[in-house]
Amino acid sequence: MIYLDNAATTLQKPDCVREAVLAAFDRMGNAGRGASAPALDASRVIYGTREKLAGLFHAESPSRIVFTANSTESLNIALKGLFVPGDHIITTVLEHNSVLRPLYECQEKGAELTILGCDEAGNISYEELEGAIKEETKAIVCTHASNLTGNRIEIDRVGAIAKKHGLLFVADASQTAGVWDIDVQKTGVDVLCFTGHKGLLGPQGTGGMYVRTGVRIRPLLSGGSGVDTYNSRHPSQMPTALEAGTLNGHGIAGLGAAVSWLQETGLERIRERELALMFRFYDGISDIPGVRVYGDFSTRRRAAIVALNIRDYDSSEVSDALNMEYGIVTRPGAHCAPLMHRALGTETQGAVRFSFSYYNTEEEIDAAVHAVEELARR
Repeated sequence: MIYLDNAATTLQKPDCVREAVLAAFDRMGNAGRGASAPALDASRVIYGTREKLAGLFHAESPSRIVFTANSTESLNIALKGLFVPGDHIITTVLEHNSVLRPLYECQEKGAELTILGCDEAGNISYEELEGAIKEETKAIVCTHASNLTGNRIEIDRVGAIAKKHGLLFVADASQTAGVWDIDVQKTGVDVLCFTGHKGLLGPQGTGGMYVRTGVRIRPLLSGGSGVDTYNSRHPSQMPTALEAGTLNGHGIAGLGAAVSWLQETGLERIRERELALMFRFYDGISDIPGVRVYGDFSTRRRAAIVALNIRDYDSSEVSDALNMEYGIVTRPGAHCAPLMHRALGTETQGAVRFSFSYYNTEEEIDAAVHAVEELARR
């Protein structure tokens, strides 16, 4: 099997991730629930992972890192906890449904939503973004990189615009965390949402968010916290304010091991390898008759994703052929990115997405190019 669906989830993880999860099963209790050895061990592991993530994202304190199950949960907490009726929010057509659907719910409750379009290559205009700001604007919410085209939004430019106009900036780093260096201080990101099971190379069921000091988010959940038990309201101190109930300690142990591996290996090394594999594939298929590729490949400042179609064949038919005949795993369809497909004219056909990992090989890429070439010829 050749696995090229890493934008959905990375299949191969560093060995240390598996080892950390298995070790946690043997020794980990419930963090913050007592002073027993298993409970304290869980607290140390979870706090240690907070420290690692705070370092990775250049956060001002580990207390600003909140654990969730995935980016979707992080985005729901952030978007539903920041906005009220009357707020104006700016977002883009590049967004995943984990951004769009919570924003549509905010809109139904009285918020106003502006969705920026894109050009034929799938890029937004920063001038149009700034031009959409008005008196009622509360925030800009956008992805760091499209999960369909791989195009990156320059979050430092967005952050500068947000700061200039006194707006909140919420960024979705689902496709970039663990691959691109994200400095929340330099870029001006107020809330960064991320998942553990993609570029961070952690287990599924792990994720989180960074929340800048001074930014208050209404909790989506309330309940057990291990502290302040007799208070009728959920504790307000971070990160407990946005974490209710028992955390996924076993998964967080694996995530902590993954972040250590990323930092030891080096994000630049990981990113350059992924991009080299992606461009090897892109260069091999982009001139094949009948193949259409979507996105902007004029820059290396992008995610390692290539989305394509072969003539007018349904994307699922092509993806099935790749899987059944060549053992190549891809992702067809709409990719939970409806507005991006609409903008690219692929709403009906969908697209076949190839997404690359540090663990893929040149031989696998060449096999994928050969498979696309054969299918296009047929």
